[in-house]
Amino acid sequence: MKILAVADVTAKYYFDFYTPGKLDDIDLILSCGDLHREYLEFLVTMSNRPVLYVHGNHDECYDRFPPEGCVCIDDTIYVHQGIRILGLGGSHRYRDGKYMYTEAQMRRRIRRLWLQLRKYGGFDILVTHAPARHINDFESISHRGFSCFVDLLEKYQPKYFLHGHIHQNYGIHIPQKTVYGGTTIINSYDHCEFVF
Repeated sequence: MKILAVADVTAKYYFDFYTPGKLDDIDLILSCGDLHREYLEFLVTMSNRPVLYVHGNHDECYDRFPPEGCVCIDDTIYVHQGIRILGLGGSHRYRDGKYMYTEAQMRRRIRRLWLQLRKYGGFDILVTHAPARHINDFESISHRGFSCFVDLLEKYQPKYFLHGHIHQNYGIHIPQKTVYGGTTIINSYDHCEFVF
């Protein structure tokens, strides 16, 4: 299965330079947040594939106008063709905002998922907006990762962990892919295609 992950900025490759058929070989699109709803609607319309998303820290506009034709997977395990996908949007709380959380608040969100985690026996892909702590994050509170995401990776060892929030134009040494244990971590800033 070929998956397209997107986050943070509208990918010119798919939007500005779109040509018919460009999305034909994509089977699933996963959004890691902070994208205009019109862009997600464009992707679901042009690909005719499922678009699943979590909220970024700037996605409060989705509350009034959610992306039509797309599925929010925040705080749930969504199963697509046998692939278990866990969604946990938002970033560290650095100001007031609906989709900003303290470490303790994010841990509570994860604890509330215990029944789903037990039912599905874990998950294959973790989709978040924020990164994991000390894995390509920053020390500043606004771009700090969550330690509880590291705990999830260590306990469930998913095949992939997708996140956004760390824009690759923040520095030249920000990798798009990293491996942690048996998990491939993908910074989905702009876009990244991969095969599950």
